[in-house]
Amino acid sequence: MNIILVSSRWAGSRSIYLGGRQMALLLLLFLGLMSVAVIGVQFALLRFAPEDLARELNMPVRLNQQAYERNSLDTLAIKLGEMQARIQRLDALGGRLVKLTGMKPSEFQFEQPPAQGGPLVSLGVLSPATLADQLKALTGLVSDRSDKLMALETLLMQNQLKRELLPSSAPIRDIVYTSNFGWRIDPFTGRSAMHEGVDFMAEAGTPFYASAGGVVVFAALHPQYGNMIEIDHGNDIVTRYAHASRLFVKVGQVVRRGDKLGEVGSTGRSTGNHLHFEVRYKGMAQNPVRFLQAG
Repeated sequence: MNIILVSSRWAGSRSIYLGGRQMALLLLLFLGLMSVAVIGVQFALLRFAPEDLARELNMPVRLNQQAYERNSLDTLAIKLGEMQARIQRLDALGGRLVKLTGMKPSEFQFEQPPAQGGPLVSLGVLSPATLADQLKALTGLVSDRSDKLMALETLLMQNQLKRELLPSSAPIRDIVYTSNFGWRIDPFTGRSAMHEGVDFMAEAGTPFYASAGGVVVFAALHPQYGNMIEIDHGNDIVTRYAHASRLFVKVGQVVRRGDKLGEVGSTGRSTGNHLHFEVRYKGMAQNPVRFLQAG
């Protein structure tokens, strides 16, 4: 680029030649001056402008900050809702565990907040990021405790189920023994013989009940036991109820502890109305009194 300068002071004209490098330097200088001017104007407006104008200029920045804080609060609110739901499930689980363990419900009030107190030691205002980290850690802790409590509930339910399947409840409401477990004089032969159960004296028609839950595996007339019911309780434990006048259950039927099985009679090898009750473990006769005392 050629620049020709003409002046009345000069006898002639002067020319200045600008190459590509000189033009680039001039352009950069111009852009730099423009940037400085713009920054200067913005600073002057923010420093010396009225408060209303300054607020309007800062409005986009404040709006972005408010939007960020609102999104952070929404996220924390969602996390808080999840925590509240988990706590409610833990409260329900705690109530079930109290019932399973037989503790007094008044000793563990899960529906009420725990009592707290102590001197005030302020740590200042927590930032949303710090609060989010603490909620995340607390969520993981609650989840871990929930898994462990559910495992404990499963074990307690299994133990309770085992107890329910043990024949520890008397089959007759009013217990009157007429013959205990062990060796005795047989009433028919007059010789010493093993009595593999206990006899409950009762009038004909007196109802008798399941000593524990299980499955009926025999319910029919037996040449020795008369009308007999045999219940399998699992774990190789079986109970027998003999000499009944009537049977109210069938083979394959599932019964619970306390269900009515039949009525007392004197069928089979019997000298009078009574209920013969046996407990067998792996096919071997056990003393029923030990199970009834444990119950």
